[in-house]
Amino acid sequence: MLKIRDLYAGYGKSEVLQGISLEVPAGKVVTLIGANGAGKTTTLKCLCGQVKLTAGSIEFDGQDITRLPSHEIVARGLTMVPEGRQLFPFLTVRDNLIMGSYKKAARASAQQRMEQVLDIFPRVAERLDQFAGSLSGGEQQMVAIARGMMADPRLLMFDEPSLGLSPLLVEQMFEVIRTVARQGITVLLVEQNVFNTLKLADYGYVLENGKIALSGTGAELLGNPHVRKAYLGH
Repeated sequence: MLKIRDLYAGYGKSEVLQGISLEVPAGKVVTLIGANGAGKTTTLKCLCGQVKLTAGSIEFDGQDITRLPSHEIVARGLTMVPEGRQLFPFLTVRDNLIMGSYKKAARASAQQRMEQVLDIFPRVAERLDQFAGSLSGGEQQMVAIARGMMADPRLLMFDEPSLGLSPLLVEQMFEVIRTVARQGITVLLVEQNVFNTLKLADYGYVLENGKIALSGTGAELLGNPHVRKAYLGH
């Protein structure tokens, strides 16, 4: 569904990504792991059209989206749940969800989509009339994911969804991502919780210093000595 080829990108004179290539097959959960500063978020921002490439190409569902603006990328079915949730704190939860369905195709079925999303997130359904900024961190993360699903994505990208959550909420968050995947939505996951991520992922890539250092199934990477030493502490 998604193919990145020889992607170079950065900020100003600083080149963060140095020729990375990866693929995300339809219906699978693929993860991108690496240390802080390795280029994980930059990769997702390139896919969203928020960071311009200096070289390389991005193909989504057989079509080149390398130079498309962000709103056209979302319209094709590629959506991101950003790090830090980035909700509208002084809008209600309901209005935050509606903001997720702004693209034309999603607006046509927004009410039906809302019902489907609230079935998946009953806690969000209980908070519809509250301001988003009044919710707990875990509840805000659920709203952020629900908002992403309101865009009716075919591929949903997550940037550090467990960041700042308690261990119990982290477990719940990974179960939510499993639920999303069971809806038939393809998932690209960037996450620092390497153990849970690799247990969940069908396939993964290890990004180090702007380059793909390793790749393999989640189980293969979980058992890899370098991954275990660098990211799992043993």
